[in-house]
Amino acid sequence: MNKKYTYVWVSLIVLIFGIIVIPRIVERLSSNTVVENDRLNGSGQNGTLGYILLDGKKRKVPSFEFINQDSVLINDKDYLGKVYVVDFFFTRCPSICPIMTTNLVDVQRHFKGDKNFGIASFSITPEFDTPDVLRTYAEKYKIQNNGWNLMTGNKDAVYELANAGFNIFAAEMPDVPGGFEHSGLFALVDKEGYLRSRKDEFGNPIVYYRGAILEKDGTNDQGETEEISILKIDIQKLLEES
Repeated sequence: MNKKYTYVWVSLIVLIFGIIVIPRIVERLSSNTVVENDRLNGSGQNGTLGYILLDGKKRKVPSFEFINQDSVLINDKDYLGKVYVVDFFFTRCPSICPIMTTNLVDVQRHFKGDKNFGIASFSITPEFDTPDVLRTYAEKYKIQNNGWNLMTGNKDAVYELANAGFNIFAAEMPDVPGGFEHSGLFALVDKEGYLRSRKDEFGNPIVYYRGAILEKDGTNDQGETEEISILKIDIQKLLEES
């Protein structure tokens, strides 16, 4: 074919692509459709969940030992053999903690009776959140202590576990409501103590699940989508792993 006509056809194809395809991509990006769908639908090959890697190695939950709401000493080994969700909270939190706890209560209800499922909640104000305070909080939210421990202990150890162990931000910030700032994210741990999550469209783990948006609400003011529904699905996948 004459080069002149070849260039014409190529130019025509590029023009058609620009007119039809690009506006659709822009529209999806502007509405966060691409990001949200990739985050919510990505499940890896064969539906398996990815591992969280650090320096090429699978990240495992670091050792911990704290007192729970029943004044019982709990450590990481107590969770081996269980699939569990990790969060950081405090009982006087005026913002996201009530939402996070409500979501976890819903997750607890969803897996009621499954002895291989658990929840580990760590207080970032352990000097106030004593076992008695945590027990009252548990009663308020109808938390059943059949695998869900609300834990308190050494403050430095809690913050080390949050920021270095899980990379879930927690810090004292006097200028914010409640005096403390922390992430509303949930971490998911498998039966062997490894951090797991579903994957995005590129095969990379999403790492954490948004815990501060109610499933029934769907989205928050920033347009972020709830992830409790996919958390339940992914917990079930890990429970079914041999």
